[in-house]
Amino acid sequence: MFENFSSLWQQTLNWQPTPAQAQLFEKLYNLVSEGNKNQNLTRITDPPDFWEKHLWDSLRGVQLVWELHDLQVIDIGTGAGFPGLPVAIARPNWQLSLLDSTTKKTNFLSNTVEALDLAQVIVVTGRAEELNQTDSHYQKYDLALLRAVGSVALCTKYVMPFLKVGGQAILYRGQWTEPEQLELDKICNELDAEVTHLESFTTPLTRSQRHCLHLTKITK
Repeated sequence: MFENFSSLWQQTLNWQPTPAQAQLFEKLYNLVSEGNKNQNLTRITDPPDFWEKHLWDSLRGVQLVWELHDLQVIDIGTGAGFPGLPVAIARPNWQLSLLDSTTKKTNFLSNTVEALDLAQVIVVTGRAEELNQTDSHYQKYDLALLRAVGSVALCTKYVMPFLKVGGQAILYRGQWTEPEQLELDKICNELDAEVTHLESFTTPLTRSQRHCLHLTKITK
């Protein structure tokens, strides 16, 4: 199904999935497509769109930390499992928690994780603003991932308590504006965090604009 994208993986990410990983990506697509019949998981169902907007986009966001090993990672507000599930398939030595507040979605995720045999992945049901203060999750993670569709200040407030000192958050965004940058700078100053990278890139098929914001927690 995604065989035609092998060269694009290599050209854009300098990486290609192994045959086993490619098989898991296809199985993930099939599981999401089947799950979509029972609940609204994603509007992105065409295989090329799924590859670009779910698989490629998820992995492009973690390129700057790609070579790190044995990370404790949390995907906050994961929904149908993005970016977390593609990341878990591509980086099997990362321990990954998928967090969502909707029980129906986390039930789907638990079944999907089992079907894909991703032993290093756990699924958590709850609200980020509550769980980030609990002993199980407060300052427990090296890396936090978040498709930041809401206010960047609110997303940053939710994500920072999950991180160890020195840990990184990656916020996935579409467009990025100067007012948003000013808002981010202000909230980072309040939360003792800093913006370490702001990546701007285009997707390989539709040439859509994307941004990834890398934030580092500098103190408790």
